[in-house]
Amino acid sequence: MKAFAGSRILMLTENNPYPQDPRVRAEATTLAAAGYRVTVICPAAPNQPRYEQIAGVTVRRYPAPAHGAGALGYVWEYTYSLAAALVLSLNVWVREGFDVLHAHNPPDAFVFIAALYKLLGTRFVFDHHDLSPEMYDALFGPRARPAVHRVLAWLEKLSCRAADHVIAANESYKLVEMTRGRVPESRITVVRNGPNLERLRPVPPDPALRAKAGTIFAYAGTIGNQDGVDYLLRALHHLLTTLGRSDWFCVVIGQGHARSRLKALAIELELGERVTFPGFVSDADLVRTLCTADICVDPDPSNPFNDRSTMIKMMEYMAVGKPIVAFDLPEHRHTAAGAAVYVRGNDELEFARALASLMDDATRRQAMGAVGRTRVETELAWRRSAANLLQAYRGILPVQTRPSPAPASNPTGGIS
Repeated sequence: MKAFAGSRILMLTENNPYPQDPRVRAEATTLAAAGYRVTVICPAAPNQPRYEQIAGVTVRRYPAPAHGAGALGYVWEYTYSLAAALVLSLNVWVREGFDVLHAHNPPDAFVFIAALYKLLGTRFVFDHHDLSPEMYDALFGPRARPAVHRVLAWLEKLSCRAADHVIAANESYKLVEMTRGRVPESRITVVRNGPNLERLRPVPPDPALRAKAGTIFAYAGTIGNQDGVDYLLRALHHLLTTLGRSDWFCVVIGQGHARSRLKALAIELELGERVTFPGFVSDADLVRTLCTADICVDPDPSNPFNDRSTMIKMMEYMAVGKPIVAFDLPEHRHTAAGAAVYVRGNDELEFARALASLMDDATRRQAMGAVGRTRVETELAWRRSAANLLQAYRGILPVQTRPSPAPASNPTGGIS
């Protein structure tokens, strides 16, 4: 039997499995708790089933492609994922139907699937996670080709113009959508990333990790070329060799295209015994690790992509009351305010010096952590963003269709 017409949402996501992507998880569970029938189509992580119900959300997964390596690798990854998502979406359409196709980028090419269903009367919501042209430039650096940048900018503009509504990750993205995408402000809702305080509650530290060294550093996020983990490793090398500080251990939680290369770089920099890469971990292990850490790090380097992007990892660090060392990016300052030490753009030695300074100042660490926790509780928690999302959906779906409440609970698994 088809779900109640007017309440059915199909989400497409390719960048991460579900529920590992914190933004997709937060939006899907919020909508499900409000009574919408939410189905998510995504790639499968190892050992995940093809079909699953999580916290009121139906999840349909396809076998994940090999991660792209180089431009051709990304073309294959996205082409395969689009084809797989299309097949599963057709299955959902026949079995249950849906009223809104909610596409999380990247890739912006989900617009082609959306165009098919718009012909059938379905609304299209474009959830703008990343600035794809700038992300491409950050990923490939001097190897980036202007022609590819132009194609990505065209796909972004096409997605913005085709969407019945655009969800912006922050005000910087909203400005891009209004200028480059030429979307009227009335069709944009800002839904900032925000931590779920029910999930991110302080817990006792992990004794085994705590015993590793006098100071524990932690990173939790995607490990791609644009995420700056290589900057972090070189900063840690400076901390060890240039500054002579050895009583520390670093946990780099997450998965991504660059993880294997960066594990090799850690060995090359003689950090193999001081840095660990556990990959994806459960929510419980993530929170326990962050609560054990003395200092959390966000090494995203300054570039046109990162300067305008809001990093969920910073807010998750703040939610458990941890001080942060980060490069001085505009959105970093907007998010963390006094909870972070800001290092001038991409200076790895200065990053190491900031780490050393905080290692020696427990009082400052505690004060910064308190600032971060208070800021999350009063301004940045997901519940504030959830209200914006629900308000947007009241305009996207007819007001006369009032879905009945659906059960919701916090899903487990994943990192952010």
